[in-house]
Amino acid sequence: MKRLTQLGCLATLLAGSTFAIAQTGYTGPSTPTPAAAYAGPSSVPVMSAKDLLAKGKDDQYVTLKGKITSHKGGEDYEFTDQSGKITVEISSKRFPAGQSIDHNTLVELTGEFDKEMFGVSTLDVKQIKVVAK
Repeated sequence: MKRLTQLGCLATLLAGSTFAIAQTGYTGPSTPTPAAAYAGPSSVPVMSAKDLLAKGKDDQYVTLKGKITSHKGGEDYEFTDQSGKITVEISSKRFPAGQSIDHNTLVELTGEFDKEMFGVSTLDVKQIKVVAK
């Protein structure tokens, strides 16, 4: 019985010291900071909404420049440029932190085109860049 008590005390001491060591490991901020974005040249083509819908290939990466004109619900938004409209899917985590975007904000959307044979083709947005307000 004495040996069992000693093992129990030793296990408690080890658990307490492990907890103390774990508490002193991380000292940075509690929320992740956004990664820096690449701002140099790109081989991703800039297209118009009309050209993308007419000539775009499934899974093609493209950039569109225009305005997000309305929220259709969920992650679906209507994007409009000088040539026409396209439905874009934007996760809330893709919107730039600390910047509001409305129907008057000029943006560049970069993403992957999801071409549908039947139904609505969309752009799955991976990056939003505010060009002008």
